[in-house]
Amino acid sequence: MTANEHRMVLVALSANLPLAEKIAKRLHQPLAGVNLDRFADGEIRLNITNSVRGDNVFVIAPTASSPHASVNDNIMELFIAVDALRRASAHAINIVMPYYGYARQDRKARSRESIAARVIADHLEQAGVTRVIAFDLHASQIQGFFDIPVDHLMGAPILADYLLSHHLVDLDNAVVVSPDHGGVRRARELNQFLGLPDAYAVIDKRRPVDKKNTVEVMNLIGDVDGKTAIIIDDMIDTGHTIVEGAKLLRAKGAKKIIVVASHALLSGDAPKLLQESDFDHVIVTDSIDIPESKRFDKLQIVSADDLFARAITAVQENTSVSPLFQNKYHRGFESD
Repeated sequence: MTANEHRMVLVALSANLPLAEKIAKRLHQPLAGVNLDRFADGEIRLNITNSVRGDNVFVIAPTASSPHASVNDNIMELFIAVDALRRASAHAINIVMPYYGYARQDRKARSRESIAARVIADHLEQAGVTRVIAFDLHASQIQGFFDIPVDHLMGAPILADYLLSHHLVDLDNAVVVSPDHGGVRRARELNQFLGLPDAYAVIDKRRPVDKKNTVEVMNLIGDVDGKTAIIIDDMIDTGHTIVEGAKLLRAKGAKKIIVVASHALLSGDAPKLLQESDFDHVIVTDSIDIPESKRFDKLQIVSADDLFARAITAVQENTSVSPLFQNKYHRGFESD
């Protein structure tokens, strides 16, 4: 029996209901009922109100902090939901993770330190997950932490399509900038989807191992003088390092500076810092639910709903997900 002979069921957890509702609308599918409450001490209690016996279930569950819960609460909610679905005899449990919590802890940076991204992967498999659809992982090697199929979707296709559809970039005078050496692959992908030559700039930075969200020294490799510089990163957290990068690009002569990122954590004073920065546009996806209190004038949000809907359809119908990585991807913003 193949997967498309099993009914598709969509389950949305609480971390990003607006995105889940958009995905469901794209797929012309209802969201299954979920009852979620908490005991007085904070323990989570959850049950799925629909039968899922024999069904191909897709759980939409970003594991980031949300307006009403911490990253840890949302991860625990996911573990409990997966266990509930397994005990309810779901045929397959596919986790759609717009954001993978703890992805930055993908290796040991110091002695006696956990690889927390692997811990999350192990617990998901042990709980009963059969497939993961992830979005712009901080480190690609996280795919290898799983012994189950992982479809790794990238943000570059929809971010490039947004830039082109909204005429924000003069392709004859633009350069993509990687914020560090680790982001070069992401910069190459954005180049490909924008149709730019295979040339980009890199910000060479030195970050002290014992300090978070801080950078000691920045140097630019490449030329941005008189050009539109487009920084691409997987996430914006406090915003400090990316804002320092914008200052460097402005000092090197960039006439327009745009940052695009898949995940907008926007911790602390990040919204204020970004609004007052050298960036002309801050473009992110809705992989994380961004409350009104964190929105600012320079912020533009592009939905990843279509990308996830296409990936879910491909898995449900046993067809290839790879066309979503090709440069023919087009979301069609003009018709939305």
